[in-house]
Amino acid sequence: MQNKLHELTEKIYNEGVNKGAQEAEHIIAKAKEDARLILNNARKDADLLIAKANKDSEELRKNSESEIRLAGKQTLNALKQQITSLIETSIVNPPMKEAINEVAFIKQIIDTAIAAWNPQKNNTVDLTILLPKDMESKLQSMFVNSTGEILHAGVELIFDDSFSAGFKIGPKGAGYLISFTDSDFENLFKAYIRPRLVELLFGGK
Repeated sequence: MQNKLHELTEKIYNEGVNKGAQEAEHIIAKAKEDARLILNNARKDADLLIAKANKDSEELRKNSESEIRLAGKQTLNALKQQITSLIETSIVNPPMKEAINEVAFIKQIIDTAIAAWNPQKNNTVDLTILLPKDMESKLQSMFVNSTGEILHAGVELIFDDSFSAGFKIGPKGAGYLISFTDSDFENLFKAYIRPRLVELLFGGK
C-alpha cells in the first residue's frame, strides 16, 4: 500500500514536471518568436525611417540648391538693372534736362504735336497747351505775335506752375492732356536706349 502511494505520488510529480517543462518550452518558444517579430518590425521601421530621412534630405538639398541659384540669378539681375539705370541716368538726364529747357526745342516739339493733330491742315483744331509758369516770359514770344495773337489758330496757352519743364497738350474741353514733361522725355529715351545699352553691357542677356 505504501509502495503504491509512493508510485502514485511520484507519477503525479513527474507528470507535473513534464507538463511544466512543456509549458515552459512553449512560453520560451513564443517569447523567441515574438522577439523575432518585434526585431523584424523594428528593422523594417528603421529602414523606412532611414529611407524617408534620405529622401527628405535629398529634397531639401535640391530645394536649397534651387533657391540658391534663384537668389543668385535675382541678385545678378538686380545688379544688372542697377548698373543699367545708373548709366541710363548719366547718359540721358543731363542732356535731356538741358534740351527740355531750351525754348527752341520745346517750340519745335509743340509745332510737331499740333501738326500731328491736324495732318491735313484743312480744319482748325482746338487744343489746350499747358506750359511751365517759370518759362512764360521765354515762351510767350515764341507763340504770340507782336499784336498779341497766338500763332496757331484754335490753340489755348495756359502757363501752369505745377511742373517746371516740358508741356502738356490735348483737345480743348476733352478732359485729358498728353504729357511731354522732362520725366516723360527721360523715360522715353531710356526705353529707347535700354535694349542697346543692355546688349553692350551684358551681351544682350
